[in-house]
Amino acid sequence: MPKTLTVLGFDFGMKRIGVAVGQTVTHTATPLLILKAQDGVPQWSEVEKLIHDWQADALIVGLPLNMDDTYQPVTFCAKRFANKLNAKYKLPVHLVDERLSTRAARRIAENDEPVDAIAAQLILETWLQTKENE
Repeated sequence: MPKTLTVLGFDFGMKRIGVAVGQTVTHTATPLLILKAQDGVPQWSEVEKLIHDWQADALIVGLPLNMDDTYQPVTFCAKRFANKLNAKYKLPVHLVDERLSTRAARRIAENDEPVDAIAAQLILETWLQTKENE
């Protein structure tokens, strides 16, 4: 029987990074919180606490792409963030195309609720659905 994985998803941004948690049994995710970031750099101690508290087995980072599959400046920053996660925490890090996740999150959010954690949930659920079909 395959091991159940707990995964954290990140919606990377230069000022805010949304975080969600999910697992591979139900292939669902839940928005957790929004980390403040300065130029794309979070307080790494907060990230470490999340990884420890949730006993994460893998990390998922949304990769912002243009509609024509080209990179934008923030794409390189998100990749740098993913590489830093892997180097610091020695966990598998997977990149997921996050096109339109913020737009979809805005439809789900209530009132003026920040959408970053909801976008992280959608990114993570995309990865979980892919994992489910393997």
